[in-house]
Amino acid sequence: MRSIILISLLGWCCCYRILVVFPLPGGRSHSILGEGVVRHLLAAGHDVTYITAVPSKLSAPRLRQIDVSANRKVFNPEDLCDIDKVLRQGEEVDFNQNAVAHQHLMVSNYTATHEHVQKLMMDSREEFDLVILDWIINEFLVGLSTVFNCPFIWVSSLEPHGMVLSLIDEWTDPSYVPSAHFRATPPFTFAQRVRQLWTIAKIKYIRWQLMSEEQVLYERAFGPAVAMRGRQLPLLEDVKYNASLMLGNSHVLTGQATKLPRSYVPVAGYHIQEKPLPADLQRIMDDAKNGVIYFSMGSMLQAKRMPETLKQGLLAMLGSLRQTVIWKLEETLENVPKNVHIISFAPQQSILAHPNCLLFITHGGLLSTNEALHFAVPILGVPVFGDQFQNVNRAVQKGFAGQVRLSHDELPRDLKLAIEEMVGNPKYREKVKELSSIYHDRRAPGAELVHWAEHVVRTRGAPHLRSPALLVPWYQKMYLDLVALVFVLVFLSVFVIRRLVSKKIDVNKKNK
Repeated sequence: MRSIILISLLGWCCCYRILVVFPLPGGRSHSILGEGVVRHLLAAGHDVTYITAVPSKLSAPRLRQIDVSANRKVFNPEDLCDIDKVLRQGEEVDFNQNAVAHQHLMVSNYTATHEHVQKLMMDSREEFDLVILDWIINEFLVGLSTVFNCPFIWVSSLEPHGMVLSLIDEWTDPSYVPSAHFRATPPFTFAQRVRQLWTIAKIKYIRWQLMSEEQVLYERAFGPAVAMRGRQLPLLEDVKYNASLMLGNSHVLTGQATKLPRSYVPVAGYHIQEKPLPADLQRIMDDAKNGVIYFSMGSMLQAKRMPETLKQGLLAMLGSLRQTVIWKLEETLENVPKNVHIISFAPQQSILAHPNCLLFITHGGLLSTNEALHFAVPILGVPVFGDQFQNVNRAVQKGFAGQVRLSHDELPRDLKLAIEEMVGNPKYREKVKELSSIYHDRRAPGAELVHWAEHVVRTRGAPHLRSPALLVPWYQKMYLDLVALVFVLVFLSVFVIRRLVSKKIDVNKKNK
């Protein structure tokens, strides 16, 4: 009886109240990551309040969801993808960085000022042990941690880059660590290093421009709730560097061996769940004598955005293959070849897990890249947007991927040539199996996520992980104060020597 009581008390003591915030609407990657965090915390027995713009189908007694899908009024990720320009010019989607940063700020502000979120903050009975925040190009929502007077953890959806690492340590070295959307992989050329610096300068200038507006909105959104609790709201610029930890959707195999602070924990793949296939897809994949090619361009590149001639060209090309093709497409096409199966929703992870899946044609999103490594399936990348170019370039460099440029006229032909090469050449399959074994040689990422979240609560914010780099001014890191001192000493030495020499010359002239 005593042991039962002890176990019950231990379980109760380890049940934390955690607020998880993933406010970005549209696009699947952030909501998949958010749901993954929630799922693992619930499985560990914690009470979770989940603020999300994409409500989850998860149902659990310890889960409370706050729907902020109204955020779509100010931001729709699909609008960023100018597919017409990419198809016409073969260029990466170009977008106004200033406008995107402002849109993300509006998403954060809409989230904080949403009536249900305000109700949560203004209820003095509400308490949390930890806040977990999705980083979306700004740090506005750290105000939630201030309201509830508890530690917070960042979640970064990309490979580690300067903007996120500077929140817990310092900016990465741009000479060999690319910024989030930089295409090239190191070693960089001189021109690429210059472009890197220019990109970083633009990013910092844009963030600086938004600072005053961000502070005003921050005070309006969180000031009343903090005041109601008898405290004063600190400056956003001070609070945003107070994170206890950063959980990164990253792995050295999808990124690079970058030096990382102790407060950064890579947990790529924590979102993956191995589920059985629906009966119809199971039958299709089981019966595929020549294997299956899975084709999905994610949620950004939808069928409605693709020209009809391109869709028909791709359909004809896929129909000419020996393999069975499962194509995720949001509309029904006519005259579909027998070997092609079009589905509007694809259980991607379950398809990749099937032993008959030979190749994954993908846009190169980081979640898809991680899933391909997890299930040991080579990828053929057709990048369109953001970090996809970088992800695919790295995968090609590591030997488990091919790449094709998205273009209107050449895409069907180039895809077929690349498919034939990758399916016919065993080196891709062998390489991805080798890398997949390395990928799995670690502690389960979901267990890692839960462990560190609990560690932050148990250690009252994990101050022992805090990097001293946050306390050192930028000019000291670059030794500019030393350079200034040396310059002054040299200047004074030259000045004194010149004065002495001048006096000596004057004395000599007088003696003559």
